[in-house]
Amino acid sequence: MSKRVLVIGYVWPEPNSSAAGTHMMSLLTLFRSQNWQVEFATPAQPTEHMVDLSNHGISSKEIALNCSSFDDYLKDFAPDIVMFDRFMMEEQFGWRVDKFAPNALKILDTEDLQCLRQARHSAQKAKREFTLADLQSDIAKREIAAILRCDLSLIISSYEMSLLETFFKVDLSLCHHLPFLVNLEELPEALPSFEQRAHFMTIGNFRHAPNWDAVLYLQEIWPLIKKQLPEAELHIYGSYPPPKATALNNPKTGFLIKGWANDANQVMQNARVCLAPLRFGAGIKGKLLEAMINQTPSITTDIGAEGMTNGQEWPGFIANTAEEFANAAVKLYQQESEFNRSVNNGKVLLNEFYDKVELSGNLVRKINSVANNLDAHRMTNFTGQMLKHHTMKSTQYMAQWIEAKNKNNSQ
Repeated sequence: MSKRVLVIGYVWPEPNSSAAGTHMMSLLTLFRSQNWQVEFATPAQPTEHMVDLSNHGISSKEIALNCSSFDDYLKDFAPDIVMFDRFMMEEQFGWRVDKFAPNALKILDTEDLQCLRQARHSAQKAKREFTLADLQSDIAKREIAAILRCDLSLIISSYEMSLLETFFKVDLSLCHHLPFLVNLEELPEALPSFEQRAHFMTIGNFRHAPNWDAVLYLQEIWPLIKKQLPEAELHIYGSYPPPKATALNNPKTGFLIKGWANDANQVMQNARVCLAPLRFGAGIKGKLLEAMINQTPSITTDIGAEGMTNGQEWPGFIANTAEEFANAAVKLYQQESEFNRSVNNGKVLLNEFYDKVELSGNLVRKINSVANNLDAHRMTNFTGQMLKHHTMKSTQYMAQWIEAKNKNNSQ
């Protein structure tokens, strides 16, 4: 029997703007490929680059926060599966799902562990090294609680899987490792060669804090590269560039803020090297996977490469200081043998770890297995049941208070 799947989104999917948008669309289309009925609902406002879900056979619905209208909607839709996009959506709507669709399988798509990203960001701003003690935060308690309240959480990074098990002591029967899904049969062929490519590039949504920090770090790195490669340019692409970003555009130094890319693959293929000097963040990095797909060698940091290789050689170089980064960039830009070595490393990684067919099959089997044994699965997660009990009370009453307050204000 066809399943009814409700996906509650934090934002409307923008696959051309962010890796999170691409990942969400991979999941939505995977569910549709199983002949499941899929509806995407979100309280977010429509955006300029949002995808038209109807073109993919996916219905959509605008929903309101702290409003009992969602309860009636939930009862009418009667989902078999509810997937929350990031833990904040589980906080907002999870208790309502527990109450009005208690037999629905609850999935949390974390995208990345936001508590990890925030902790690293805080350490970066304080100009000190990140430590695991930084994870003792309120946001970590909220995020891990959401994972425990759900029946299954999708974890994009192998590092984060390990962190959940060893540091947070989460039973991995509640988690499923799901990296980005790459259709290996649709990988581009006959791509530009080393000689046919020129310049450096980077790409990333400017609203994502790690991406903006990387642009600022590139201002420190780029002069070191430019000194050795005076004819080279750095092309910086990304959606939603703010005025403070466009103000950095400097044709004299070749530091060029290009903004929105109509075809991200095309600009990636034309570049000889992708630069991603990420100093904080979490999950795995879509731009670096896109670089592998387009056979563009990349240079990144340990943070950038985290959870992406399982010990295999990186398709480029990993460097953690401005000087190391610049020297690696120059070497990769000038030496065709290093370029070709990096391209081959990328091909190995794509085939071994990002095969859409294999990863999709594993996920569907996991979902069906948990759904078919849902009561027994939940029986083994007493902590989750306990958190549901307390959340049902605290979050429910807070939401009902906000709804009553809003009604009074509107009268």
